[in-house]
This record gives sequence, structure tokens and C-alpha cells, in this order.
Amino acid sequence: MRPLAGQVAVVAGATRGAGRGIARMLGEAGATVYCTGRSVPGQPAMGADRPETIHETAALVTAAGGTGIAVRVDHTDEQQVAALFRRIEQERHRLDVLVNDVWGGDPLTEWGRPFWELDLDKGLALLRQAIDSHIITARHGTPLMLERGSGLIVEVTDGDEEINRSYRGNLFYDLVKVSVIRLAFAMAQELRDSGVTALAVSPGFLRSEAMLDHFGVSEERWEDAVKQDPHFVESETPCFVGRAVAALAADPEVWKKAGGAYTSWDLAEEYGFDDVDGRRPHFGRHIAQVYEARWKELVVRATGEFRKHGYETRGLFEHDRASLTLRARLRPDEEPQDWFNWTLTFPEIVLGDTAKLAAEFHERYEERRKAARADDAGDADS
Repeated sequence: MRPLAGQVAVVAGATRGAGRGIARMLGEAGATVYCTGRSVPGQPAMGADRPETIHETAALVTAAGGTGIAVRVDHTDEQQVAALFRRIEQERHRLDVLVNDVWGGDPLTEWGRPFWELDLDKGLALLRQAIDSHIITARHGTPLMLERGSGLIVEVTDGDEEINRSYRGNLFYDLVKVSVIRLAFAMAQELRDSGVTALAVSPGFLRSEAMLDHFGVSEERWEDAVKQDPHFVESETPCFVGRAVAALAADPEVWKKAGGAYTSWDLAEEYGFDDVDGRRPHFGRHIAQVYEARWKELVVRATGEFRKHGYETRGLFEHDRASLTLRARLRPDEEPQDWFNWTLTFPEIVLGDTAKLAAEFHERYEERRKAARADDAGDADS
């Protein structure tokens, strides 16, 4: 079956990862797919260590049953983007699906550093690359859809709304992932009643080319990596989110999802598709279970850490699961300003060592308590 036969799609950022998987599965559904990006033979945009090119992706689209067309485009360059859509208008006279998947932010993201120590050139380049490029591309691609009164714009992000409610661990990374979801929502507001739908989609734990290399495994032996990271057991190939996008594009009532943020695993349940390996992973359910268990473990460890140092924790220590906050009282009274609050990030809860986190919370508390006592002593002297 080719539900997208005759339709034309653009996948911006189709070189590797989710973009490549989406392009392939749009091809599997019969679409003609313009695979855009900066990596071409002899000119890798991500450095010599990443060999993938848009030409390889285009060939995979064609092999899957569609028509793949590789076009080198820097999506931060408005002139190049405008030229891409002029070409599509001349060659195909239509555009049905636009996927904004440009990212390339991994080498620009500085994990473990506060924002006041970050390299601003890298951070602002990341915003330009992963947000501005999406706006530029949507700006020039949408008019082609409006001419026909139909179409789908997909903003590819990372994480569902629950995950993105928590801080993502790096200021620029956090801004990008939240902004892409908001961009889909904002476009949907302005596109209402136009026949064009904008929404956001996130894959789960992606078995991208880079991730497989990171674990030192092949796609055929991906399960060997579970020994290194137990969460990898619920990982998915890039084609899983690709089938999610293809299912959305083939849905005549996709307009009902305008402005929303959706995940590959939830869309798989709704539309009834599997990954290309025959599995149907559900990273959301997996990570929710892990998250709850680790939060409980952290609370137990934090309580034990305080007791180990001679504290009676009743009335001294509190925790708030909703805001991921641990609290400990600095002074005998119960005024809100007399509590030390430490809010953790979602990655810290899921990936961090709970024993180390508990110890760090106690150390930070002792520092603040010492400072509070010094303030009290100063007030008494005055």
C-alpha cells in the first residue's frame, strides 16, 4: 500500500538519525521526498567522523518504494531555502509534507556547565541552527501548501510534554526543545481554517547511527548495548518515528491534532504500526516507571544521608515529586525563606547516581545552613 503516492515531501535535516528514518518511511508510503541537508559526498557537515550523506538517504527512500531526491541546503541561509521551494514548485507544483528536523546540536551542547560559563558562540549557533532554520524553512515552504489548501508541517523535537516540563540540563538545549514544540503550536494557531496542520513529534531513545557508534554496536546487534545502558532496551530505530510521521500524513483527520506534541510510541498505539524490526517499543511507559522508582530511591537515600549525619528528618526534610524539589529547613522556625530548596532536572533523576545526588544535597544544605547561622550571628551582634 502506498497511501502517500503522488504526494511530495521535504525532510529538512534528512542526512542521518530521525530525519533519515522519516524520509525513508515517507518513501515507503509512496511519497516523493526531497532530502535536504549539508552533508554530501566529500563534504561532511558534521566532520569526517560522520560519513552519512543526503544522497545515501535519497537512495534509501527510492529503495523503500518512493522517489528520493537529494538537495544540498543550508537551512540557516534564507536564499538557499527559498531556492529549494522554487525548485519544488517548478518540478512538482505542490508540497504536501514539510518535516523540520534540522538539529546538528550535539557538538555545540556543553553538558555539565552553568549558563554563565557556556561558550556563547556555540550556544547562539545552536539556536540559529535548530530554531531559526525551522522558522526560515516553514516561512518559505508553507505558501506552497496554502495554495492547495492542505498539508502537514512536522516539527521534530526531543521528549514529550512531561519530560520538557523539567529542565533539560543545558540552557540552550532546553530552549531548543521547548521552542520547537511551541513553534508547532504557534504555527497551528495562524494556520487554523487553512487546511494546513502543524504539530510536533518526538522519537524515543533513538538508535541513530551516532548512538550505535557510541555504544560500539551495529543495528543487528543493538541489544548488546543494553549491558551499557539498561534504558536502551526500549530504544527504537529512526524508522519508528518515520512511520509515525507517515501515519500522520496519511490521516485525513490529522487536523484534529493541530498544535499538539506527540510521540512515536503513542502514535504507534493509535495507528497500529510497528518498528521495522517488528517491535513496538514504548519509551514513555518505560521511562515513567524508571522515573517513579528512582525518585522514591532518591528520597530514601536523601533521608538516610541526613540521618547518617545525626539529623531527625521529621519536620526537617521534605520532598515534592511534582516539581522535583528536595527541601530541608535551615532554621528552627517554619518560614518559607528558612528552607533550602534543591530542584533537580529530569536527566539527573533518570540518569544520575542517587547516592551521589543525596550526598550532594546534604553537602549543599550544610553550606547554606552554615551561611544562615553566620547571618543570625551577625544580626545578634548588631
